[in-house]
Amino acid sequence: MDEHMDRAPSAEASVLDHVPMRNEDGEIRHEFVEEIAHAIEAGDSAALRACVAELHEADLGDLIGALEPDDRVRLVELTGRDFDFSALNELDEGMREEILEELPPETVAEGVRVLESDDAVELLETLDQEEQEEILEKLPLQERVALERSLLYPENSAGRRMQTEFIAVPQGFTVGQAIDYMRETPDLPERFYEIYVVDKDQHWQGAVSLDVLLRARRPVALAELTDEDRRRVSVLEDQEEVARMFGKYNLVAAPVLDTQDRLVGVITVDDVVDVIEEEADEDLKALGGVNSDEELSDTVFTIARARFNWLLVNLATAFLASSVLGLFEGQLEKMVALAVLAPIVASQGGNAATQTMTVAVRALATRELGSSNAWRVVVREGMVGLVNGLAFAVITGIAAVAWFKIPGLGIVIGLAMICNLIAGALGGILIPMALERVRADPAVASGTFVTTVTDVVGFFSFLGIATLWFGLR
Repeated sequence: MDEHMDRAPSAEASVLDHVPMRNEDGEIRHEFVEEIAHAIEAGDSAALRACVAELHEADLGDLIGALEPDDRVRLVELTGRDFDFSALNELDEGMREEILEELPPETVAEGVRVLESDDAVELLETLDQEEQEEILEKLPLQERVALERSLLYPENSAGRRMQTEFIAVPQGFTVGQAIDYMRETPDLPERFYEIYVVDKDQHWQGAVSLDVLLRARRPVALAELTDEDRRRVSVLEDQEEVARMFGKYNLVAAPVLDTQDRLVGVITVDDVVDVIEEEADEDLKALGGVNSDEELSDTVFTIARARFNWLLVNLATAFLASSVLGLFEGQLEKMVALAVLAPIVASQGGNAATQTMTVAVRALATRELGSSNAWRVVVREGMVGLVNGLAFAVITGIAAVAWFKIPGLGIVIGLAMICNLIAGALGGILIPMALERVRADPAVASGTFVTTVTDVVGFFSFLGIATLWFGLR
């Protein structure tokens, strides 16, 4: 035992000092991962404990993700109580679930005990009901009840995000009593920004910021400093709405109340940052037709199955757009240039529509776009489409004439380009707005509909104008 303890400092120096974890670009060094992998293979618990003790939970999470699957579980086992289970929340859900399923329930329960309640809930909600119960049974009653209550709240609600560690004091306290209470209480939250005032039934009465508290004299009644209008959230409120409130009112913390206005938790700004990242990630994936649950650690079959349905829908709409070409089959045979240039018109309209759609979906998500300014924004986007349409009409018209030596072709493609860029701009904003109105997610469904509109309008306008201009039948 003593021999191992003596080895820890030298192991720490060899791994973290001689082989820094990250390179100048912030990426994990391959040599560092190899050193850790060798220590795991050798069962060198002392070296691993020394290393883990020096790493921030985010860095530890990155290290775990860089290791081979078998080494991840072994790292947790070999480092024992020194392993920070909050690092598992830095991993994607699939990887986290694999590790937790391999670990004994006793080990997970021991790790969960030292976590803040919000981190513990995030860890446990990865598992199915049976596995959750098996771990919760091994926790002390008070901790188990608090976690079970949080897990009962709807997914993505404030109740799931809140931490149940907070400071609540009676209405009758003075500043001095509140300070003495915090000094004498051993289980204070790791970080807190305000204290909350409650009545004897735990009903929320208001909040006192720490800066206000510390500037007041000890005999001052806490009631004189209490902010009764402090913004608070309901346990059932959607986490995205909570994040929006934090951003709008520059909050660093907000009390969470149950349906009877009892104080049950607090949400802090670090939790909100995680929500913002998750929602942005979800919207970005949705715009690309990717399932929000897809992770880099998923298997090939899982990813392929999740993407299949969306690709099938896109295939159907592609056939719809191509059917427009079938209406002009004779014209295409008489003038090959039309077949060459038609995809350009459709593609340019699709690109313009995607730009507008991206802005519209984001504005709808942040509530910047609503009924009060919808008409003004629609007109603005239509005018943007017209301006860009005129510009690209000139560019593509000149290019088409130079390519095929047919003067009239420049006018035809120019008019079609104007039509399709206007259609793309209007479709890019009207379709997301319509989907929002019928309670569908604009980020998920807009892309396919908008692309179909620009393909159909692009092909039909270009070939229709060409048919009339050149007298094709």
